[in-house]
Parts: sequence; structure tokens; C-alpha cells
Amino acid sequence: MSREAWVLVVIAGILAIATLVGAVLLAVRVVRTRRLLTGLGAGGKVAFYGALIYTIFPIDVLPDPIYLDDMGVLAGALIYLTRLVHQRRAAGRQLPGQPDSPSDPDRARRRVP
Repeated sequence: MSREAWVLVVIAGILAIATLVGAVLLAVRVVRTRRLLTGLGAGGKVAFYGALIYTIFPIDVLPDPIYLDDMGVLAGALIYLTRLVHQRRAAGRQLPGQPDSPSDPDRARRRVP
């Protein structure tokens, strides 16, 4: 192989590793939102599980060494779930797994030193 071909192979490898790391980081952030799923309704559950299944499923729009499509699906699910959380908070409803609001009058009594 010529020198130029090796350079291209190395660059492609670095890009593949970088997109894999990005996809894993996004997947971790999406999984961390799992504790909020009970309060987000069916749309939140579909977005969560759909994004994870798409990421794990071997048949993609782009071949698996290129994780850009997986990153796009995970980022879209994360944006959607974040909007659902903000809408729920704006409506004044507390999500499961979230700390008590500062305006909660019983908060001081429940606090453990």
C-alpha cells in the first residue's frame, strides 16, 4: 500500500473511533433519562426505546463503522425527552426521581442530616 493509502486508512480509523465515542456518550445520556420515563408517557418511552434499538440493531442507514446516523437518532431522542421534561416541569408536575422543589413546605421536615 502506498503512503497516501495508509494515511487515509488511519484518518478513517480515527473518525470511526471518534463517532463511536460520540454515539456511546449520547447513549449513556439517553439511558440516564430512563428514570424519568414513568412520568413522560408513551411518547417518551417510544423515543427512548426506539433510539436504543436503532443504535443496537445491526441494520442501519449507514454501515456500522459510521455512527453518524446512530448519533443523530440518539441526539434527536435526547432533545425530545428533554423537551418533555421541561414541559412537565413547566406544568408544575414533579417527575419521578427528581428532587423536591424548593417551594415544597414539607421539604425541611423530610431532609435527613
